[in-house]
Amino acid sequence: MHDVIVVGAGAAGAASAYHLAARGHRVLLLEAQSLPRRKPCGGGMAASVQRWFPFDLTPAVDQVIEQVRFTWCLDDPVTAVLPGDSPFWIVQRSRLDQFIAQQAVAAGAELVDAAAVETMDRDDDGWTVIAGGHRYTSRAVVVADGSNSRFAGQLALGNPKPRFASAVAVEVEAAVAEPNTARFEFGLVKHGFCWAFPRQGGYSIGVGSFIGNTDVDADAVLAQLLPSLGLATDAGERIQSPLRVWDGHYPLHIAAGAVAVGDAASLCDPFLAEGLRPALLSGVRSAEALDRFLSADDSRQAAQALAGYSQAMRQQWGESMAWGRRIAQVFYRVPKVGYQIGIKRPTAPQRIAQILSGEMGYGDIAQRVIKRLLFQRG
Repeated sequence: MHDVIVVGAGAAGAASAYHLAARGHRVLLLEAQSLPRRKPCGGGMAASVQRWFPFDLTPAVDQVIEQVRFTWCLDDPVTAVLPGDSPFWIVQRSRLDQFIAQQAVAAGAELVDAAAVETMDRDDDGWTVIAGGHRYTSRAVVVADGSNSRFAGQLALGNPKPRFASAVAVEVEAAVAEPNTARFEFGLVKHGFCWAFPRQGGYSIGVGSFIGNTDVDADAVLAQLLPSLGLATDAGERIQSPLRVWDGHYPLHIAAGAVAVGDAASLCDPFLAEGLRPALLSGVRSAEALDRFLSADDSRQAAQALAGYSQAMRQQWGESMAWGRRIAQVFYRVPKVGYQIGIKRPTAPQRIAQILSGEMGYGDIAQRVIKRLLFQRG
């Protein structure tokens, strides 16, 4: 029997597996696809995540971003220089996820890929997981099976009715004019924005809409955005990639020994679509909680240990996202006003840069921003 089975070797699952194995636990990391595997993702994350890992993450980093440029309908640009000690990294998920999974294996975890989980059940002896035709058992499980999670809902982990933002991911191989600059374009997308992140050999581009249930007309948006990057209007492979965004505080654990992490836990930023930092944070905090759970003297201590994970994610991520959602609901309904007040104010770009770098949370700016937006809207 394993101590913990982690279902999904994405960033969150691999991070949880690493930190559990590093603490001496018997960990099985299951991945449905063969590694390395592609995952639609802009790949942007704060370099500050390095503090959560004792090993160097830079071998998985494609590009270091030093500044962020905002535009309104491809015009009226505003540029913010990121804090020197907290840049923004661009990664390719195929490399990052495999790299952290390899670190987990080096720490003692067992990795089985190309093994889709078929069933996950709990009885008095623990958890039984059937994957790839094989039967595995454990004392606890980590649900890390992504935005389309089968098991988060089945186990009543997180939001029972997850909210999805409409998004399309585009990968383009091309020469990059400004490799140290990430772009955010507002105005072309109703209730959302576009992003263009430089990486090795090209761009990771996305189009996302964050309010309502209307699918974004990505082709029409990209026909305007891509030429501004020196690209053909039909460049790149386009993949529908809905984002499972944060939409309220919900328990991310059950006392029987299960936690949800990453996209399966609906952690994606509802304003700027940041998903990697909360994914890695949840992997780290889930491992800490499960370490306490596995060493608990009784069921009460065990339950408290897992409740501590939900509480930590609420305090360290959810409270900021509650403000981020409020900002998004106002900003994306009056985006032109939002751009003028929320982006073009002298201090605003630097504040957003600090949020992207992990130095600030939405709560630090929210009340002032919302008041300005509502006043102008009225």
